Amino acid sequence: MIITVKKNFTDLLAQTAERDKIFIVGCAGCATKCSTGNEAAISELTGKFAQNGRTVNGFAVLDTACDIRIAKKDLGKNKSFLDSTVIVALTCGAGIQAIEKITDLKILAGLDGLFVGTTERIGVYNQYCSTCGQCIVDKTAGICPVTRCSKGLINGPCGGFINGKCEVDPEKDCAWVLIYEKLKKTDSEYKIKETYLPPRNIVKPKNIIKNK
Repeated sequence: MIITVKKNFTDLLAQTAERDKIFIVGCAGCATKCSTGNEAAISELTGKFAQNGRTVNGFAVLDTACDIRIAKKDLGKNKSFLDSTVIVALTCGAGIQAIEKITDLKILAGLDGLFVGTTERIGVYNQYCSTCGQCIVDKTAGICPVTRCSKGLINGPCGGFINGKCEVDPEKDCAWVLIYEKLKKTDSEYKIKETYLPPRNIVKPKNIIKNK
């Protein structure tokens, strides 16, 4: 999922004025799982705006804010949304750009999107995917060396690891040691020596249009 953190409230306050009618949009997907775009986060932000003389006109939590169809359905006829002058989006950047498709109102980003990651528990997230466009984890025991190796090496370790830790970041496990140990559990560690991964095609489509 997309890992997000809250922006500095002072920055949001500086981008709004007392005459503004603010509408807050959250996301029930990734941002809710990060506790940055759920109703509790919206309530907290609403309170901060009120304490600083700002008016929150209303709010909505979209099932998936990055889906233009949902944004249009849930916001297109929402009177509070239509009557507002500023939108604060507690979503990732894709969510903001979905909302932008249905309105000409000023939109402020309430969150910073950090990376695609996994959730260990609320507040503990790991960057495990770079959405690089050509996934190779089926060949590396489900562990992505592109993201989890500090050097992005796709054909084995650099040789600089010490006691299973990365030479670039001694607090970080070497991705290729993790891959090797995972393969050992199925007696297939030999694959590291026998499998050569060619340079990847890193050109990714900007959009995808499937024929009906």
